[in-house]
Amino acid sequence: MPDRFFPNTMPSFVDETTVKESFLEGAKDPLLELLYLPYGTVCDKLKRVAFDLKETIVKETWVCKRGRVSDYTIYTGALGTAFLLFKAYQVTLDKNDLALCSDIIKACDSASRGSGRVTFICGQAGVYSLGAVVAKQSGDEQLCDHYLTKFKEIELPKDLPNELLYGRAGFLWACSFLNKNIGRETISPTQIRAVVAEVIKSGRKMGKGKCPLMYEWHGKRYWGAAHGLAGIMHVLMDMELKADEVEDVKATLHYMIRNRFPSGNYPSSEGSESDRLVHWCHGAPGVALTLIKAAKVFSNDEFLQAAIEAAEVIWNRGLLKRVGICHGVSGNSYVFLSLYRLTGKVEYLYKAKAFACFLHTRAQTLISEGVMHGGDRPYSLFEGMGGMAYLFFDMIDPIETRFPAYEL
Repeated sequence: MPDRFFPNTMPSFVDETTVKESFLEGAKDPLLELLYLPYGTVCDKLKRVAFDLKETIVKETWVCKRGRVSDYTIYTGALGTAFLLFKAYQVTLDKNDLALCSDIIKACDSASRGSGRVTFICGQAGVYSLGAVVAKQSGDEQLCDHYLTKFKEIELPKDLPNELLYGRAGFLWACSFLNKNIGRETISPTQIRAVVAEVIKSGRKMGKGKCPLMYEWHGKRYWGAAHGLAGIMHVLMDMELKADEVEDVKATLHYMIRNRFPSGNYPSSEGSESDRLVHWCHGAPGVALTLIKAAKVFSNDEFLQAAIEAAEVIWNRGLLKRVGICHGVSGNSYVFLSLYRLTGKVEYLYKAKAFACFLHTRAQTLISEGVMHGGDRPYSLFEGMGGMAYLFFDMIDPIETRFPAYEL
């Protein structure tokens, strides 16, 4: 198991207000030196790296490909580059980033035709919803209406699964993204309700009393954010639910807490005894983000306590030998940022800073040495350096941070 992550030897907390200048001058380890610098100083460094990474990612995924798109998705494709550019625009208000973002979305629109995929992260809902939001930001109402019309024409197959990456939850997340960024009821409550009802009905049928809601994807009953319970519950908490449905969501989360591993980590799927994965997609990080949301939505201390315990697992075992946000250090950092937003406790902001500093000082070297995996698609948002760049941009204003394409 230790071969999946680097031992975390960083101090569990550094109170930067008490650090003496003499220590900084004597620090020989670049990582340790960063940890003892003020948060704002570190963020200035991260911001510069984020801009450099953004330029490299645009070059590798767009310029060198001469605008041709084979993979259009946010997960590993060109739309992930567009999403990163939109984040950069939100930081700097540079219209050039917004214009390039729009150009990439148009190319993704063409490439996505006939794909049949309907979600935000891996489907056409991502193209159309991001396209509409970017067009609105650009002041192009005609283009915004074009994307909204295409979004509303999406038909969900009857055999669609329920998970986030390819299923109903992923479509519902796109609806929430539009309603937040364009305006309430951009996607009608009636349309959303019909999909929610299918998700609840399917979950109850498979739960059969053991767990109120349960779902299956490719023959496994997954628990994580990408394909299972954590991701589906996360999305359902943004929906208008009936009272009994709210209770089912709560009880499902309680079931997960009761059946976690003694370590505090969570199984990747129902019945799994392998306590190995500490990823957003499988394991404590994705579940923790859902529990943090539940603690806020339901004002429930048990959910918060479980999230804090999951965060301890991530601190100890979350310096993964991968860089991305789906199953890497970048994604795991967001748990600490989310806890900081909810609790205001500076120790969680420090832990996010520590993970980001680890990436800043060591990721490129470790990847070049072959010790750390840069991702099968090394410039993508979810697997590669795109996620790290997104995290570095997000660190600039920690109260506004959101795990990309997951937290609203």
